[in-house]
Amino acid sequence: MTTLGVIILSGLINLTAADKDTCDLHAAVGQNLTLPFVHEVMAKSEVLRWTHNNTIILLRQRGKVSVGRTEDISATGSLLLRNLGFSSAGIYQVHVLNVNGTLAKAWTGRLCVMDKVPKPQVTYTCDLKSGAINLKCHIAKTQPSLFSWTLNGKTLSSETKQTLSVSLAQLEGERSFACSAANRVSQEKSDTVRPTCESPPPPTICLASKIAAALLAGGAGVIVVLLIFVIVLCRSHVRIKSQMQRGDEGEARMISLNKRESDSIGREYETLIPTEDSAPRGPDSPPGACYETEAQTENRPEQSTAVGGQLTPVPKPRTKGPRTPNI
Repeated sequence: MTTLGVIILSGLINLTAADKDTCDLHAAVGQNLTLPFVHEVMAKSEVLRWTHNNTIILLRQRGKVSVGRTEDISATGSLLLRNLGFSSAGIYQVHVLNVNGTLAKAWTGRLCVMDKVPKPQVTYTCDLKSGAINLKCHIAKTQPSLFSWTLNGKTLSSETKQTLSVSLAQLEGERSFACSAANRVSQEKSDTVRPTCESPPPPTICLASKIAAALLAGGAGVIVVLLIFVIVLCRSHVRIKSQMQRGDEGEARMISLNKRESDSIGREYETLIPTEDSAPRGPDSPPGACYETEAQTENRPEQSTAVGGQLTPVPKPRTKGPRTPNI
């Protein structure tokens, strides 16, 4: 019953460890690793058993090793793993049992095995437009890594990315850069790089000729636009001038017509109103004839003339007294 209880307890511990996503131990491929287990008083009568993924890899009973090698066991019961590979990863368990089969001590841990990080290499590009230099820390294999940068041997604590951007203004004098890549089991540093960014070469003759041709084409286009503008402006000026001339001719015609109408009205007015010289008195006319005529004219109703369709009253002639005959 005691042995059955130990087995059940071991199975529960195994399931609990299998559900864990994190690793308790990390090691590199080809590395030797001692699993950390310490049992201070290890009696020869006690049973020591190590398992890897539920497979017994070491068993010692009554001081004798029946599975595994004696040199892989330390005095405190820890186990030495040699030349690790990816198959060495997994869950390791150790149980120490008393003589009566009761559990004296146990330990469980998960081991993760990975490659060492390769040596990184620094590359850079000069971006003259933005005035910056862009550096990148390359590693041969893509794997989760931690990066760090150094400038003239001093670590840039705020730079932890795979890339680094530095202003060209900060590169006055000789500056050296290096990067480091690390994972859980190793760390490597790149060689030192001293970037140099040169000014772009001057434009070639071909480029200059292209620029000149472009400028000439642009100038010709501007001249054509100016000519079109001048032509449109001249035509507008001619049109406005002709309209003004037609307006002046119309005004002259109106003035001539008004003058003709006024002359016609004046002549009609003169024919309707007789003057003193228009009806001369004969020598045989009696002296009272003039008075009678003037009296008749005075009693005659006012005449009117039609001007422009409207009646205009004709003024009365002045009356004169009878003339005294010469004696």
